[in-house]
Amino acid sequence: MPKRNTQQRRHNIIADLNLHGEVSVESLAKHFDTSEVTIRKDLAALENSGLLLRRYGGAVALPSEITELKAETLSEQKRKIAKRASTLIRDHNRIIIDSGQTTAALVSELANKNGLVVMTNALSIANEIHALESEPTLLMTGGTWDSNSEAFQGQVAEQVLRSYDFDQLFIGADGIDINRGTTTFNELIGLSRVMAEVAREVIVLVESEKITKKIPNLELSWEQIHTLITDDGLSSEMQEALTNQGVKLIIA
Repeated sequence: MPKRNTQQRRHNIIADLNLHGEVSVESLAKHFDTSEVTIRKDLAALENSGLLLRRYGGAVALPSEITELKAETLSEQKRKIAKRASTLIRDHNRIIIDSGQTTAALVSELANKNGLVVMTNALSIANEIHALESEPTLLMTGGTWDSNSEAFQGQVAEQVLRSYDFDQLFIGADGIDINRGTTTFNELIGLSRVMAEVAREVIVLVESEKITKKIPNLELSWEQIHTLITDDGLSSEMQEALTNQGVKLIIA
């Protein structure tokens, strides 16, 4: 089945799963006339999206209340921001995707991109990238595991990043300080700054409700940020204040 039909095939897998409660890799491969390796990638991607649980030789359905909770966690604003961000990525780009829910939403939008090299410091994002049928080259920072950010941090991760150069960094934020830049609750901000150093373009993905949110730790200054993508919840005055900081503002 062509790559462009991957999402349709995965949609049909979920429909079959909801109907029967379980599916097998062997039967799905025969039904869709594809390899068992491709089906396993489908199931891995669907599990990472919170839509099923893999079992030996196949998968079983999740209770509906768990699926609903997952859908609520990934808001429509995050999806729109990620979709708009994906339009900035060209085939064969070398990109960094930082840990976070909004940045993680970007991964599913990479399915039709070819020849990407993707670095991340988050295991969950790495798993989703690995499940993509387009098979980007996957790089991980390694380093010290931080349970707060659920990602690798520290000097080892920073040294790995400095061994490469990238076209784009996609990074989130806990808050936006109009006068200073992006802010975070996490005190481990060194890795984010190194990510910005090694990328030619820094793209911040953030929901409008986080803009002007008061958070103490400055992560990236406006001088380090090229583009900010947010949803349509900003007033015209706030939009003007952001563009006055010299960044390109994109409303998803």
